[in-house]
Amino acid sequence: MQELKLADKSVLITGADSGIGKAVALLAAKEGADVAIIYHEDDEGAEKTKKEIENLGRKCRLFSGDINDYEFCEKTVAALISEWGKINILINNAGTQFPAERIQDLEEENIRKTFDTNIIGMILLTKVVFPYLQEGDSIINTTSAVAYEGHPELLDYAATKGAIVSFTRSLALQAKPKGIRVNAVAPGPVATPLTKETFDEKEEDPGKPPLERKATPEEVAESFLFLVSEGAAQITGQVLHPNGGLIVNG
Repeated sequence: MQELKLADKSVLITGADSGIGKAVALLAAKEGADVAIIYHEDDEGAEKTKKEIENLGRKCRLFSGDINDYEFCEKTVAALISEWGKINILINNAGTQFPAERIQDLEEENIRKTFDTNIIGMILLTKVVFPYLQEGDSIINTTSAVAYEGHPELLDYAATKGAIVSFTRSLALQAKPKGIRVNAVAPGPVATPLTKETFDEKEEDPGKPPLERKATPEEVAESFLFLVSEGAAQITGQVLHPNGGLIVNG
């Protein structure tokens, strides 16, 4: 029988009620990890993910709240440590976006919400989790190809994704002496509920070859699994690019 890559590991992941986060959570559970999920509002999606994880024979805990609320981050991590005794892997995946064709159309409220969700909340949660991580543990942050290519309708979103790249590289330097690895994944176009909702996209044809369509969340999830596994023991401060062949610098 093949050895599980994440046997008895404890994973905390944000935004796993759907899309890439859900795919990563399920893959981690299949590889032997217990998974705790922080989500914002989608109770139905989160409960469905929890049930699927438990059907795989692993434990799952759900925490509903806003990672931009520092007290919520503290209470959530304290509760998880109290129950499971450890956090081995932190996956910062939560994100939001509000497309606008012109910079004049950007709404201040949406700009602040994008930064709060995508980078400020990420830093706050990581700050709380970091003291519990041990040598060999890891952090994975979800950035995007738009951090490198830009996007004419996602100015503020792209800016947050660029900030995530810099945060990842800087934290990796700080974490290196402790033996904690910090990396990121920068997907290209992915067929998720968020992109379908914000851009009113049509369903992808699953019969198309992989490099001729948007990626599925499950295809992107494999990059996360690699980065938290022993196979990536020499990788930190780096970004993987499951983007279908986009040429990016970084």
